[in-house]
Amino acid sequence: MTHDAVTEDAVITLLVVDDHPVVRDGLRGMFDTAPGFRVLGEAADGVGALERAAVLDPDVILMDLRMPGGGGVDAIRELTRRGARARVLVLTTYDTDSDTIPAIEAGATGYLLKDAPREELFTAVRAAARGRTVLSPAVASRLVSAVRTPRAPGSEPLSAREREVLALVARGTSNREIARELFISEATVKTHLTHVYAKLGVNDRAAAVAVAYDRGILG
Repeated sequence: MTHDAVTEDAVITLLVVDDHPVVRDGLRGMFDTAPGFRVLGEAADGVGALERAAVLDPDVILMDLRMPGGGGVDAIRELTRRGARARVLVLTTYDTDSDTIPAIEAGATGYLLKDAPREELFTAVRAAARGRTVLSPAVASRLVSAVRTPRAPGSEPLSAREREVLALVARGTSNREIARELFISEATVKTHLTHVYAKLGVNDRAAAVAVAYDRGILG
């Protein structure tokens, strides 16, 4: 994904995505009355977010996750696939592993909870606009815990994207070639492989492919 970093003194443009009109109105009011921000538009679901992002080209998208008519994670994944310039800052009430980890893996730059103080939200948007990762303390501790907590090999299934990466590895494809084929960064490829190794209980590419064939993950 190609991004242009926002300079220190530039006005940061936003797209607000949430299925609750009251939340959208509140966020618009908050940012439009604060110096250095401008809300370009709103969307009520992930599908609308993709449409509005393509037209408005905001610097930052404030994205809710669970929305009828199109969830946030799918929208983030599609924005990543398209190489959208916007940084996505998740703003939600949910901080469970099943919400946070898929959102970050899909390409979100940051993850905040809706109870974040106003100034913390402003700081997070500025940081996201400049390409810095922003995580609320609760989410950060969850991610660290998820990384550090050992799981029994094979206790967690591979995601669809992890299976895609593993299938390309099995064909002898390099990380750089995988990144190019899947329209993701090499760093993201390495992250997916790290997760694959952990889930399969292996330490390298060859062992991952062998175990995957043995378990029928690769046909």
